Amino acid sequence: MNPTGLTVKKYMSPAPQTIGREAPLATAKEIMAGLGIRHLPVIQGDKVVGVLSDRDIQVLEFLAKDHADALRVDDAMTRDVYVVAPETPLQDVAAAMTAGKFGSAVVVEGGKVRGIFTTIDALRALAELLDRKA
Repeated sequence: MNPTGLTVKKYMSPAPQTIGREAPLATAKEIMAGLGIRHLPVIQGDKVVGVLSDRDIQVLEFLAKDHADALRVDDAMTRDVYVVAPETPLQDVAAAMTAGKFGSAVVVEGGKVRGIFTTIDALRALAELLDRKA
């Protein structure tokens, strides 16, 4: 049931940057810093195989500081990716992200990454909904 009629498409960050799993971790870090983002979908071909967060990078760099130059995206990415369609009800996405403790949902349509919905997007949706009630 979707009482508000809202879908994840309304609040997702559209057309996010993606990266291949074999790319150097340093490249991913540069992309994320340059775009001011905290999550980066990881693809192999057209398939989403992971998501890389700034926290994933920080943890791995700390643990492997002597080998940081050799690290690849595949070494740090989270493989348990929550993938949704753009028309998935926002309520369902928020509930699943909460239950699974996911920091993001990768939005896929027609086999292609169309967006990403993060906890920041969820907070933006919450603020908008609360503002409507005021």
